Amino acid sequence: MFAERIDRLRHEILDRRIARFAIASVVAATTSAIVFAVLYVMGLSTTVCSITAFVAGAIPNWTMNRKWTWKVEGSVAFGREVVAYVIVSASTLVALSLATGWTHRHVQGIPAGHGIRVILVTGSYFAVLALLYAVRFFLYERWIFSGRSRLRAALRSRRQVWMAARANRTP
Repeated sequence: MFAERIDRLRHEILDRRIARFAIASVVAATTSAIVFAVLYVMGLSTTVCSITAFVAGAIPNWTMNRKWTWKVEGSVAFGREVVAYVIVSASTLVALSLATGWTHRHVQGIPAGHGIRVILVTGSYFAVLALLYAVRFFLYERWIFSGRSRLRAALRSRRQVWMAARANRTP
């Protein structure tokens, strides 16, 4: 009975995190989509549009997810949070740039003044974000905002073993 309550509580917390992650993702994606569409209409390359839009969305995404979704307080764990977030973000950005560039090349036959090209290229941006949604949530949950660093613990353990072995040596 107690184990069932604990299990139900874990599921409720996970469901709440998924919902909050979804809201933060919608805010970030909306910000990114507006920036992307405006820059694309201005005639900038899809790579510049993707990078600028992604950075514009990453700022509210980071803040909302760290403080609201995962409720991380205090100082930032630079290696686990910042470096890992940059790695995940850079990988997502590469996928976004490739997808929007590919889409842009394939919609050149559509007249520019109809807005359909903007919708299709911006849609490819959203499609990649949607495809990577679960992957990003998993990485945020298990690695970036988990509150524990398995790498740091492994390195600390290795150092402790080495120091203990060194202390037991005979001269």
